[in-house]
Amino acid sequence: MEAFDHHTHYVTTFPFSYPFSTTTTTATTTTTTTAANPPWMDSRIWSRLPQRLVDRVIAFLPPPSFFRARSVCKRWYSLLFSHNFLQMYLQINPKPYFFIFFKQKTTHPKTTTTTTTTNTIFKTTNTTAADTIVPQEGYVFDPETLTWHRLVFPLIPPVFSPTCSSGGLICWVSDEAGCKGLLLSNPLFPSLVTPLPSTLRPRLFPSVGLTITNSSIDVVVAGDDMISPYAVKNLTTESFHVDLGGFYSIWGTTSPLPRLCSLESGKLVYVQPQGGSAGKFYCMNYSPFSVLGYEMARNEWCKIQAPMRRFLRSPSLIESKGKLVLLAAVEKSKLNVPRSLRMWALQNCGTTWVEIERMPQQLYAQFAELEGGRGFTCVGNGEFVVVMIMGTAAEKALLFDFGRKRWVWIPPCPYVSGGGGGVELNGFAYEPRLATPVTGLLDQLASLNPF
Repeated sequence: MEAFDHHTHYVTTFPFSYPFSTTTTTATTTTTTTAANPPWMDSRIWSRLPQRLVDRVIAFLPPPSFFRARSVCKRWYSLLFSHNFLQMYLQINPKPYFFIFFKQKTTHPKTTTTTTTTNTIFKTTNTTAADTIVPQEGYVFDPETLTWHRLVFPLIPPVFSPTCSSGGLICWVSDEAGCKGLLLSNPLFPSLVTPLPSTLRPRLFPSVGLTITNSSIDVVVAGDDMISPYAVKNLTTESFHVDLGGFYSIWGTTSPLPRLCSLESGKLVYVQPQGGSAGKFYCMNYSPFSVLGYEMARNEWCKIQAPMRRFLRSPSLIESKGKLVLLAAVEKSKLNVPRSLRMWALQNCGTTWVEIERMPQQLYAQFAELEGGRGFTCVGNGEFVVVMIMGTAAEKALLFDFGRKRWVWIPPCPYVSGGGGGVELNGFAYEPRLATPVTGLLDQLASLNPF
């Protein structure tokens, strides 16, 4: 079964062209056309290439092309199970900047389906965990080609929801109130699902952060220490860590969040600054708006004042090239400043914001008319940012390219458009990987401490 269900919106062309000459012989009426048998497709050339060179070429293919190429022959199909090939793939394959989105629907007919304008994950107004349908499909978006691909997660239990992504893996968290169970899965291989130990504290709608490197796995679960919507909220943090050095911590460290903070269930964005300094998890704080940062190494939280915090609407945090970026709509109707959608980058000092981008006013007028005050969500990966309008059946979204300084409208996802009202997409940055060897540490940890 193919891992990617491909849907394209462009015509594939070669990046260069060859002059095709046609020669006609006078002795016969046969016409020989070199275009019918292009020189670069001559089997005598390809059949003599060393297999290791062919494998290296295949290792550079993006995941959708790789899975299509597997149908060529048995040997190419078997590369996925070759230790030598996967090792080479992890060393040379460029990390593509993809996004993965999941569909959310409410099942109770009397439940309000309007999603809150805060940066929440699968949490709607006046709904409970039992009212939400856990998606069994994911939709991968390629910002380079503006194409969508469908992935299926048949082994994920229906009581789990996707909450974050890192290192090619998706983290799923249980919906029931209580100690939270977590699963890690590789979307390219639905049968590979790895459980994590359950959290020690009971929670209802916590925020979850994940960061995976070649040598470690770190998970943070923050906030919402209550087992029902009527319990007293007590905001604390639990962290999970395991690395190749043999050190591990199974939810053994807890830390309270700053006083007077109003953390809601949402994304924890991990930012690893360039230069080797310690990375941090960040999330939005509300009423008034500010940014909360958590450093796992020191087990400490800090509060950072947001820019123009009294005039922000639908603020979101994203990571871009080792920088934390705040994206929000600015509404200063009583001042001589036009309404706009802006981005600020947090500087190395950790307290100062600098505006780095502003949506063109003509485009923002069109965006604001379509958005209609419903709010929007944002997700970033590398050079790209996706801004998706809420309540538009996943048909209206903008893509910004930092490298080209360009805004473009995204084609609607063909797998959810026209599927009826209430369809919304929530997504994460995603780097497709054929293998994540560090997950073997979890198997070793389970043998030492069964969970």
